[in-house]
Amino acid sequence: MAINDRANSSPTITDVARVAGVSIKTVSRVMNRETGVHSSTREHVLKVVGEMKYRPKLSARSLAGARSFLIGLLYYDPSAAFVSGVQQGATLRCRESGYHLVVESLRDDAPDLAQQVDHMVSALRPDGMILTPPLCDNPHVLKALRDSGTPCVLMSPAREREGIPSVRMDDVLAAEEITLHLVDLGHKEIAFVKGPADQAASALRYKGYVRAMKSRGLTVNKDFVYTGDFKFQSGVEAAHKILGTRNRPTAIFASNDEMALGVLAGAQSIGLDVPKALSIAGFDDSPAAKLVWPQLTTVSQPTYEMARMAVEMLIGTGKSQEDAPEESIESEHRVLEHELVIRMSTGKPAKR
Repeated sequence: MAINDRANSSPTITDVARVAGVSIKTVSRVMNRETGVHSSTREHVLKVVGEMKYRPKLSARSLAGARSFLIGLLYYDPSAAFVSGVQQGATLRCRESGYHLVVESLRDDAPDLAQQVDHMVSALRPDGMILTPPLCDNPHVLKALRDSGTPCVLMSPAREREGIPSVRMDDVLAAEEITLHLVDLGHKEIAFVKGPADQAASALRYKGYVRAMKSRGLTVNKDFVYTGDFKFQSGVEAAHKILGTRNRPTAIFASNDEMALGVLAGAQSIGLDVPKALSIAGFDDSPAAKLVWPQLTTVSQPTYEMARMAVEMLIGTGKSQEDAPEESIESEHRVLEHELVIRMSTGKPAKR
């Protein structure tokens, strides 16, 4: 009976040490990210931790100086696809290293935002925080975490900040590439649907659109630029406004998929054939982009990979400071690759 109970119980730090062939103290050092452990040993122990699904006991978290093995994820983003990808990537990467992810939604415009962050940090004592837009650019959030001494990684910030690691994709380049795709198909009158002003991606993607248009000697028609809020309905409204003009554009690039799907619905509601009468492109490569007809041409944003990278930057890559002092996460800024996904919603413009 005792043997069966033991077999069904959660693994202990002693079990991990035995399987890994190291001392309990070495396992403790690895889990607490202490120095003095060779990189190969650290990687081996972390692999065993993942395979055994070892989780530190909650009681150990009350010890002074002990790590909580909690990573916080703060978000306030109207795009469900973005948040879903981030949560999935961060959760799985935390699980692989014996950490837990705590997800909290905070309003970026809340008057007591700093106090909310203070209370959260005091209650959870996380080992680090991942901040997504627009919270990653909020000075109140950044100050609260800095004052509490909580490490953080910024996901897709408006700019890189000295001393705070970040991970992002090149929104400007991606928007430029998808705009050039439309130009290369023969489109000259291309409309653009912007996102909300509090989202850094809105300005960056608009910059890429403008840069592409100017690089090909094309004019940006202000009547073809509409500001939405990254939500479906604003895409519908953008379509009705932009397409209600006599000389309407032959293509519309919406700066996220949700608005692009709204543009598609709006265009189809007035009888326009996509892509024969109007080409439509989005940004994100959300699951819904493949569920509509025609399927949406878009940019695949590596949200899953960015979230995994953010976790790795917080918990370390398995190397001690002696092994790689130049790889301190405080000075790291990572840019991950995006992908242009061409589907059926874009094509050559019809002759007028």
